[in-house]
Amino acid sequence: MHNRSDQFAKSLLRDGLSLVSAAQTEVEVLAATQKIDVFSVPDPARQAERARMGLLGELAAEPSLFEPFHGTPSLRQVRRCLRKQLTWHHELERRARAAAGAVAQEEDADAPPQPAVDFPALVVIGPGRPETVLDAYRCEPVQPGVYHAVPGLVLRVIVLAELPRTRATLLLRLLGSGRVLRDALADLAALPDDAWEKSVARPLLVHFRLGASEPSDEEDEVSAEIRAWVEEYENRLRAEARTEGRKEGHNEGRKEGRNEEAARAVLTALRVRGIAVPDAARERILAEKDPETLERWLERAIVAASLAEVLDGLS
Repeated sequence: MHNRSDQFAKSLLRDGLSLVSAAQTEVEVLAATQKIDVFSVPDPARQAERARMGLLGELAAEPSLFEPFHGTPSLRQVRRCLRKQLTWHHELERRARAAAGAVAQEEDADAPPQPAVDFPALVVIGPGRPETVLDAYRCEPVQPGVYHAVPGLVLRVIVLAELPRTRATLLLRLLGSGRVLRDALADLAALPDDAWEKSVARPLLVHFRLGASEPSDEEDEVSAEIRAWVEEYENRLRAEARTEGRKEGHNEGRKEGRNEEAARAVLTALRVRGIAVPDAARERILAEKDPETLERWLERAIVAASLAEVLDGLS
């Protein structure tokens, strides 16, 4: 998986899962020339955070290999993933035995322990319904868009087109294309700016939209959807900035107008009192921007007998 759509899918899963687990991409399986797209191990201390993540959080509740596909996966492709799953479990057992053996040597134990290693789940994600896969492994639906294989084969199949349009499925639906992706992007844009989904997905959407190379034919559709979303998002930000700028400019103008009125009120009070105001003092009064200072000068000017009694520091 080398194109931008696939890299986006792996990055989105990795960064989302990283909120509640230790997630890696491009995990090498030493006994084979394959790589796991994303491997996730749940963090027990983040169970509460995982619960709020909806479907992705449910899938991350056990050690899992995540394999997203741009197209509907074939039986042959899923078999390759199963081979990775088995090989990776073998590697995890080897590492656990090596670690346990080192501990046993330190403790001078007679027999090396045989540690139990959880068999990792395989989560296959694709846009459409893979009938041959579902039939071959007798997958049964456990919820809309989610299928589990026969017991003993820890395989989950996620059909993005069948997922309900809810917040609980949003991050996974961003891996889709066409209508599924358009709906997911619209749902993402509608979330509050501090939503965790935005903190994960938005930087990746912008990054993969702004890649230096042009998208290939295979990823044109996904890239076009993301480009449109990013452009709409950037236009909205610019519009908000312009609106905020106009508001600030309007407020600043009103503030300056009030300050000028207050300064002229000070000059009027001095004139009524018959106090001469040299040009330098006049410029000083008109240039003053602090409302409290202008108010203080006005109060003094109403009763003052000289300019020195009004302006601070004037002798």
